[in-house]
Amino acid sequence: MFKGLRRLLCLLPLMITAAVPAAAQGEARAPKPNIIFVLTDDLETGTLENFPNITQQLVRQGASFDRFFVTNSWCCPSRSSILRSQYVHSHGVWTNTAPEGGFDRFHTLDLERSTIGTWMSQAGYRTALMGKFLNHYPGATAPETYVPPGWNEWDVPVRNLYQEYGYRLNENGKLVDYGWSEDDYLSDVLARKTRDFITTSKQPFFLYLAPIAPHNPNNPAVRHMNAFPDAQAPRTPDFNQADVSAEPQWLRNLPMLHAQGIARVDERYRARLRSMLGVDDLVGSIIGTLQAAGKLDDTYIFFSSDNGFHLGTHRLRQGKTTPFEEAIRVPLVVRGPGIKAGSEIKDMAATVDLAPTFAALGGATPATFAEGRSLLPVLRGQAPKTWRHNALIEFTRPTSISSAKQTPVPPYQALRTEQYTYVKYDTGETQLYDLTKDPYELHNLAATADPALLRNLDARLQAMHTCSGANCLVADTRQ
Repeated sequence: MFKGLRRLLCLLPLMITAAVPAAAQGEARAPKPNIIFVLTDDLETGTLENFPNITQQLVRQGASFDRFFVTNSWCCPSRSSILRSQYVHSHGVWTNTAPEGGFDRFHTLDLERSTIGTWMSQAGYRTALMGKFLNHYPGATAPETYVPPGWNEWDVPVRNLYQEYGYRLNENGKLVDYGWSEDDYLSDVLARKTRDFITTSKQPFFLYLAPIAPHNPNNPAVRHMNAFPDAQAPRTPDFNQADVSAEPQWLRNLPMLHAQGIARVDERYRARLRSMLGVDDLVGSIIGTLQAAGKLDDTYIFFSSDNGFHLGTHRLRQGKTTPFEEAIRVPLVVRGPGIKAGSEIKDMAATVDLAPTFAALGGATPATFAEGRSLLPVLRGQAPKTWRHNALIEFTRPTSISSAKQTPVPPYQALRTEQYTYVKYDTGETQLYDLTKDPYELHNLAATADPALLRNLDARLQAMHTCSGANCLVADTRQ
């Protein structure tokens, strides 16, 4: 009896240990991954192959989304959706300028109180935002030294940001002026600050890195000024669209491009490629820094854009704000642990899905108002039972005269599904394109389509346009 009791007492510690979770036993938990989000400005799809670091280090080493869409094909509304995982009708930042939009609107609505920055900070991450924040920051409602909550490191231009030279940075509340020397080029300055941030971070970090390129005026670094001498904007079937007779009035009003206009399109295309080489160098610097610090294998890198851009397509010499593919479909490439190198993801996704994905990776808790879904299942090669079938795009034209001149497109709500793009303008006009048969959106079917199809798309659009919070995850699966 005593011999059996002694054996039981000897085994008891092992039995208790086996019943206690590993974390409570003092075993090391899997460390949280580092996350870097590179957000370019106005980058269209189809150009990444021109940039060696992005191609070799991200595309070939990660997963590329084939159908990734913005909530609004304009900078500030789109970036607001990224920061808060909300559609435009929910966050209310409608345009790039006050009073309907811009940083002033974001700040006045106190939207900074809860963003991906605050979520990740609360989850124990060291956070940083470097580069472009929101249009017209800091505006008329905050001082140039203002740093929003949630960011441990803040390096954001407050003046002259689009030139990439001769700008002023708010560096953690201290204003620093940069000039016109080669070392002052903004993408290079961001590369140096990124290197310092990565190498000095002792805790897991979340870096939101937002270079300016290829936004107008597309200023390149001096070393890239002569690159792409013979490049030409892609002559896709919708380039300088000939027949617009079935299109809304705003498109019918656009004249066809002549030789001089086409030459300007090609020059702008070359300038955009040159400016993106600075971002490509930035990506190369990130990879090199992570490797040197021994952190590359523990880091996810996301690469995307806030909206696309027209370069001669649908008669537009330049610009965005339209519901066409060139404006609403943007690149998304993700590299990191567990992601299959060189893979392509066909599942639909949208910019509202980014913040929930970052949160899921880092064990953060998104706000209850979040309207996107984590992309981790599809990034890991899983086939979720329910997934997004609808992407919502909403556009409101600004009231300021200078901004309105740049946007001839009237307000609209658009629905992008796996097969269709359906658009309703405030003018009463509609567009419908079958992307499987007409990928360049040359044939507007709205006047001849099956009424049952139109009713279905209209109901899905209405559900998305009126959704809020978690019920958006129901509306976006509707078929």
